Amino acid sequence: MGIKVNATDIAKPFREDVKAQIQELKKAGIEAPLLVGLLANDDPAAKQYADWTGKACRADGLRYELRQIDDPIDVEAALNEANNDPKVHGIIVYYPIFGQVESFSGSSQDDYLRDTISYKCDVEGLCHSYRTNLYKNVRFLDYPSNTQKCVLPCTALSVVKILETCPGVYDKTKPTGKHMHGKIVTVINRSEIVGRPLAAMLANDGADVYSVDIDSVYLFRGGSLQKVENETVESLVRKSNIVITGVPTKSYRLPTEWIQPNTTVANVASFKNVDEEALLKIEGVTYIPMVGKVTVAMLERNLMRLYFNFHHPDKRVKMIGAVQDGNDGSLCVAPIPWYKDALQIYTACVATAVLAMIMAKK
Repeated sequence: MGIKVNATDIAKPFREDVKAQIQELKKAGIEAPLLVGLLANDDPAAKQYADWTGKACRADGLRYELRQIDDPIDVEAALNEANNDPKVHGIIVYYPIFGQVESFSGSSQDDYLRDTISYKCDVEGLCHSYRTNLYKNVRFLDYPSNTQKCVLPCTALSVVKILETCPGVYDKTKPTGKHMHGKIVTVINRSEIVGRPLAAMLANDGADVYSVDIDSVYLFRGGSLQKVENETVESLVRKSNIVITGVPTKSYRLPTEWIQPNTTVANVASFKNVDEEALLKIEGVTYIPMVGKVTVAMLERNLMRLYFNFHHPDKRVKMIGAVQDGNDGSLCVAPIPWYKDALQIYTACVATAVLAMIMAKK
């Protein structure tokens, strides 16, 4: 028989870590970071995500403000206003707004809005700067200092964090970039929000990832993208160690007879893409039915990363050390000294002494 993963248990330590950081800020007399959500549609999934976000943020001590916009054409102005407001530390836009309607730039209007969010406020990690770094496997914003870690797309990151807890998926004894070496993954979704960044993240961890869309299949492997011609969804699923479904339609069902024993199956769609009862009858299957609560935890975590990277009133405070790549995924906050090395201290002392001698002679 298979087992079902409880996302709440996985989200809990990340949210507890955020709570602890908020308490430290309050002790220092600093207000909690402010996340602003922009909602301009009637999509039930978007509304539910906005509700989850608000409840979780308030429960964990973060400040959250939902701004509902009647006309989608006004979203860009509201977004720019939030970008330019120093009191706002994170922004999330609840899509879809325009769907695939093209913008003046040629991309879809929703893609244009994603790229309009400042990288200093992008809690979803979907703006151009973070996407580019993800696909190039660049993990820091400030090379070569490497003190400011990039923000990763929170839904895709939630899948990774859950997979890290599943038996036989990640091998942390291997070096960074090889934790999933030898694993085959099929992702049935190639959206810019979930499927494509998730495929890149898993490939960056060493897996061979088959990315399936309506009319094509691509292999993400070692930083390269290859078109796959002679495979079907069935053949890919049958040989995969991990299968991830994200088909946003109620009617879609992944045939459970394709799933092999000991496979890990994750559903990231708002609809169930698989017959859960039939799936759990397969020997050794690990099933992740939903990722929403971990996604919200990653959203909070991303907000804290942005806050310490860009918004903390004491600019000497940065995120350093074992940031998120440790076993507990915790954020380590510590003050950065004004000096970089012993020579800088010596030079400052000598200069001070010389200046004092000059002043004494006067």
